[in-house]
Amino acid sequence: MTVEITHTRREGTLIHGTDKGDGSAEVLRARHYESGYTQPARWSRHLGCWYLPHSRDKRTSRPMLEALAERLRAKGFEVTVTVDEADRRTFAEAEADRVQRAEERAERFGRYAENAAVRSDAAWERGRRIAAGVPLGQPILVGHHSERRARRDQERIETATRTSIDERERARYWAGREQAAAGYERFRRDPARTLRRIEKLIGNPETRQELDLRHQELSEEIAYWQDVIKEAERNGFKVWSKADFRRGDYVLAYGAWWEVLRVNAKSLTIPHLHNRTGKKIVHAADNLHPHRTWRTPYDEVRGRMSAEEMRRKLTSADL
Repeated sequence: MTVEITHTRREGTLIHGTDKGDGSAEVLRARHYESGYTQPARWSRHLGCWYLPHSRDKRTSRPMLEALAERLRAKGFEVTVTVDEADRRTFAEAEADRVQRAEERAERFGRYAENAAVRSDAAWERGRRIAAGVPLGQPILVGHHSERRARRDQERIETATRTSIDERERARYWAGREQAAAGYERFRRDPARTLRRIEKLIGNPETRQELDLRHQELSEEIAYWQDVIKEAERNGFKVWSKADFRRGDYVLAYGAWWEVLRVNAKSLTIPHLHNRTGKKIVHAADNLHPHRTWRTPYDEVRGRMSAEEMRRKLTSADL
């Protein structure tokens, strides 16, 4: 089973390809301060995979993800790491999602508060009914046949009272959480706070100066390496991209030809590398485990043939 660690700013960091009891959980839940992996992953029933909390809409640390991958590999897993920082939500999209989640939290907390209040009232009523059966001021008659029942009733009254108080406090807590969640959008969009936020974002000269300088540095570096690629192209190097392939073509990579299962923006999906053993050509039909595939980035591509070209090659026994 291949574990896929992916990060986009839109979805955050997700870890797919694990099974319950396969040993991955102990790695994913642990903190590894020496590698910078200090936030344990959590399992999401909704997503059906592990995820790193608070990783959405943020830049990730590639070394941290690679360190996590190495720890999984040490446990015997095959691991791929894919990072696409360009796949992101607009700020408006992210803020709308945060508001919606706050509304959902408010609704959920309101239910919690209501349920706790109901339990508090029920416990109080249980204690009141028991106490109503005890004569006012009647002490426990030690040695009398009623002693055992009297002590039991006293214990039940005390338990009901404690339960009622605890549930009432719990109701107050969840009511407070409901109020805070319900006021999220109002708090975020408060004009005075918004003006201060804007001033902070655009009024820091050191930040603006550093961003301008970093932009200049990155532009120069990108231009330099782009010139290197242009020179390589003039000397015959081929820069492959999504436009060069379609499903059913064959790609030369890792010393063999692979049938293309899917064409992606940054890579090609091909049969899993385990299917290569003893073969120079791996067709889609050779994929023994269809749910297990491999992604080949375009910089690993060494050649291309269409399906028709491959058929002609096989007919002429050139391969």
